[in-house]
Amino acid sequence: MPEAAEAPVESQQQQTPSEATPAGDDKTQAQAAAFPEAPDSAPSGATGQLGVLLDMEVPVAVVLGTTEIPVRQLLQLAPGAVLKLDKPIEAPAELFIRESRFAEAEVVVVENRFAVRIKRITGAGIPGQETEG
Repeated sequence: MPEAAEAPVESQQQQTPSEATPAGDDKTQAQAAAFPEAPDSAPSGATGQLGVLLDMEVPVAVVLGTTEIPVRQLLQLAPGAVLKLDKPIEAPAELFIRESRFAEAEVVVVENRFAVRIKRITGAGIPGQETEG
């Protein structure tokens, strides 16, 4: 009986991504992935899935100004306390969606409620994208 040459034999079994290869094994196994074809009748444009996004509500924060105080002073705050902010009264308020600034506005009163009048869209803080409103 002829003697068979000893060569590394690779397993034909598929490994899941969570299975680790042995530390000494320097071979990488790649397998083709099969994806189904997308249907030709998929909605596109402002219809279908995009319509859901257009109706979604997002929180908008209005920042009048900021300040920094020591924790000791923060703990001593009580009703009637006044915090001086870093902006002058005529400076615009900043509007944020999450942590991105997107507009500047002036504070107004509408039906006994605070409101803001948009003065400038800043394009989420992207330089060169500012437009006057």
